[in-house]
Amino acid sequence: MKLSLKEGPDIARIASLMGDPARANMLAALSDGRALTAGELAAEASVTKQTASSHLSRLRDGGLLVCEVQGRHRYFRLAGEDVGHAIEALMGVAHTSGRPRTRTGPRDPELRHARVCYNHLAGEMGVALFDRLGKRRWLALEDNGVDVTSSGKRAFAEFGVDMEALASLRRPMCRLCVDWSERRHHLAGSLGQALFRRFTDLKWARREKDSRLVRFSPAGERAFAAWLS
Repeated sequence: MKLSLKEGPDIARIASLMGDPARANMLAALSDGRALTAGELAAEASVTKQTASSHLSRLRDGGLLVCEVQGRHRYFRLAGEDVGHAIEALMGVAHTSGRPRTRTGPRDPELRHARVCYNHLAGEMGVALFDRLGKRRWLALEDNGVDVTSSGKRAFAEFGVDMEALASLRRPMCRLCVDWSERRHHLAGSLGQALFRRFTDLKWARREKDSRLVRFSPAGERAFAAWLS
């Protein structure tokens, strides 16, 4: 039996929380997994601190944000990876619908090339990663998503990923995430996070401070391609 919107989750309430321009800018600023203060988020949204406080209260009450207190400071972050996926998906819809925002400066092509989506690799490099993992049959697409194959488990373990530790986590190991700029899938979940961490540990890539931008060194891109070839 089909479930009507009256009986199912209240998507209108969540959509209204995300739909305000100031709140949308705050959520987008947090979509790389960082925690920011109310003052920093006020600057991101171009509103006063008092207005930002009101918006943040609504986002917290709506279950989209959590607040962590450290001494005199209060830090806000997304309530979970699902919220990050929702924001990335909405960016994809906005990218192909309506009037796009003006994009200037050299950073935009770089963000499309490689960036963080909550805690995993996105952009051209993230999509290339997902495609190659599938072609090497380390990942297998299934009706309900994506899973790691036996050969994939061995390959990732040899690459330095603790697969037993990932299997013990309560969160999904693999999740599909639609890339807003490429409009194709990249890999999310604990495995996506672990692979991105491994790339940075190996110095193949580094994340720019206070930004979603990820820079691969020339040697890092060659090593990345060689590992997947």
